[in-house]
Amino acid sequence: MRSNESAEDYLETILILGRRLPAVRGVDIAAEMGFRKSSVSVAMKNLREKGHITVSEQGFILLTESGKKIAESVYDRHRTITEWLVSLGVKPETAEADACRIEHVISEESFEAIKKLTE
Repeated sequence: MRSNESAEDYLETILILGRRLPAVRGVDIAAEMGFRKSSVSVAMKNLREKGHITVSEQGFILLTESGKKIAESVYDRHRTITEWLVSLGVKPETAEADACRIEHVISEESFEAIKKLTE
């Protein structure tokens, strides 16, 4: 059920923003990710067409069940890999940046092994 890396990043960002803000809008995603609003609009259209988000009449972006499942999986990978790298002595900023890349390509088997080590 893996989506592409860009879509996963957007879904993860929507999940994180949804925990911080009362409502998530495209402008919030653009600011968080450092992208232009036009780029975010194209991405939101693609995510909506894939059924991973809905957009309310007010422009609020909500994750669907499939979008939430992907976002939570990516976020779990991100947090776990970051924690693991930090526990190995990697600087938090480096661990965070590396986890952003690793979270998209690591196998389920390797991730589960790392997760066991961090629990």
